[in-house]
Amino acid sequence: MAQYTLEEKESFTVIGLGTELTSDYTDYAGINKEKSDFWQAVTQDGRLDYLRGIAINDYIFAVNEAVNSKMMHYAGVMTEAAAPEEARVIQFPKGEYLVVKGEAKTADELNNNLAGLAFGQALPEAKNVAYVGGPNATVEMGQHNGLVFGEMWIPVIRK
Repeated sequence: MAQYTLEEKESFTVIGLGTELTSDYTDYAGINKEKSDFWQAVTQDGRLDYLRGIAINDYIFAVNEAVNSKMMHYAGVMTEAAAPEEARVIQFPKGEYLVVKGEAKTADELNNNLAGLAFGQALPEAKNVAYVGGPNATVEMGQHNGLVFGEMWIPVIRK
C-alpha cells in the first residue's frame, strides 16, 4: 500500500527544457533510460545550472507531459524570469493533487521510485479520484542524511 496524500495546490508555472521520449509508453526500462540520459546531458552541458540560476526556490521539477501526441519530459524550475527561447512554459492547474513523498540515493532513483509508487500503487488505490491527464512532476526538494528527498505531484479530479 502506497503512502499518499491529497493536497489542494494553487496554479503554478514551471519553465522547462525538454526532450521527446520515443520508447513505447509500456517500455519502462526504455523510458527510464531516456530520462536518465536526458538528465545526464542537461547536467553536463550547463542547462540545469542555468535553470537553477533563474529559479525562485530550490525545487527541481522532472515534468512529464503529453504535447501534440508526443510524450515529453522536462527539467524545470519555478521562475519569474522570461523563458529562454527553447524552453516550454508548463502550466499546472489549481486543484487537487495526489502527492507521494520519498527519498533515494540519487535524483534519478527518486524520480523512478516515486513514479512507480504513484502510478503503480497510489492512483489505483485512490478510489475517489482520477488522473485525467495534464502535466505531472517529480519535485526534487533537497537533501538530508546523504539522500535526495522529494514528492510526485499528479493533478486529479474527484470521481
